Amino acid sequence: MKKKIVSMALIAAMTATMFAGCGSSSASNSSSSSSSASNAKEGKVLNIWSWNDEFETRFNDFYPEVESVSKDKTETKLKDGTVVKWTINPNQDGVYQQKLDEALQNQATASADDKIDIFLAETDYLVKYTDADVNASMPLKDLGIDPDKDLADQYQYTKDAATDKNGDLRATSWQACPGLFVYRRGIAKDAFGTDDPEKIQEKVKDWDTFEQSAKELKDKGYYMLSSMGADTYRVFGNNASEPWVQGDTVTVDPNLMKWVEQSKKFTDEGYNHKVSGQWTDDWNKDQGADSKVFGWFFPAWGINFTIQPNAGDKGAGDWAVCNGPQSYNWGGSFILAAQGTDNPKLVKDIMLKLTADKDTLLKITDKTLDYTNTVSGMEEYAADDKKGDSDFLGGENPYKYFAPAAESIKMDKITPYDQGCGECFQNAFGDYFNGKVSFDKAKKNFETAILERYSDLKKVEWPK
Repeated sequence: MKKKIVSMALIAAMTATMFAGCGSSSASNSSSSSSSASNAKEGKVLNIWSWNDEFETRFNDFYPEVESVSKDKTETKLKDGTVVKWTINPNQDGVYQQKLDEALQNQATASADDKIDIFLAETDYLVKYTDADVNASMPLKDLGIDPDKDLADQYQYTKDAATDKNGDLRATSWQACPGLFVYRRGIAKDAFGTDDPEKIQEKVKDWDTFEQSAKELKDKGYYMLSSMGADTYRVFGNNASEPWVQGDTVTVDPNLMKWVEQSKKFTDEGYNHKVSGQWTDDWNKDQGADSKVFGWFFPAWGINFTIQPNAGDKGAGDWAVCNGPQSYNWGGSFILAAQGTDNPKLVKDIMLKLTADKDTLLKITDKTLDYTNTVSGMEEYAADDKKGDSDFLGGENPYKYFAPAAESIKMDKITPYDQGCGECFQNAFGDYFNGKVSFDKAKKNFETAILERYSDLKKVEWPK
């Protein structure tokens, strides 16, 4: 994969002269670039790239320098006259990464108004863009941000995930993403006689109990889950014992084969609604107020960004959360400064205001239910039901569950290949779940798909 964007290393050499001036040695580029960047005249166009409008919404709603937003939401005007231009490409099938890579490769020769200034990356492929050798993103210290001081209140795992091999932090996030089990109160009362989170937790406390409860739900005319496997994939995958890729080898973790076994059984037994995958119309409809689907595995953003819009006003109050069978993390949107940006001062201000200012982060939490990246703030909400209670969740305080889960998150197994491996694995075995192919054929299809997607990977190893 590194070969695909290795030319970005050349960008660093070329942009170093832009920031540090002629005659600087590579050893002095970091400190010189920071000093020169702070003195350089800022551009009047800020280009931000992402795969959806989540960060755009956060920016427009909470960055204090926003003056206006265009009707089509493609541009945001700041109070100093700077125009923010948004470029959104879909994440699926690696489209966003492909287009981003192409743009970053042209960064050194692009005109000032066309250079990428900020780009977003998901946890699944964050390390690809924080790689010190590739050098596509700027170390935050080169922007004048001191991680130990300025980002002291952030969750450590969000910093660990964005730190390169040299110990330099290259990205920052406004959110933390511990996951919980989100369920329908009305269905819980009908099937189990209670919607109390502590009692429902006993019905989903481990995977064996989860399966038994799925049968109870089926007997009452409900489904435990919507999709044939996608809804539980993150939980199993996040609890894998090995990273997806080591060297040139794709390693399929035993825990993922447990996911295959469970998903096949749930599909055959009618414990799920047999929706093909996530983010489809049928999947969205299953979060509607009249749906027969009981539960979902989501972090906080899944509640506010996905369930709430799909449930509508009719579904408000009919939801609750509990821990579920296993702790896990899903996602996380990280903000990176592109090498070559002509707006380093503005980029720094955006990063600090939207990811390190506690007051701003708590405003985001208050308005959106987002679990924001302030340890002290989230602990306060977990301890105070008046601050943390959610009308959408029937008055429950979800931060009581999110806060301890966030402290347990580890990010020591992420690789640049995680998104592609996850997509190809789910696609291959989705055909097995619905009976289109045999188990062995699904394995072969995964091998073919992943080795075609990443030409630098050479083989796939399965658990014995």
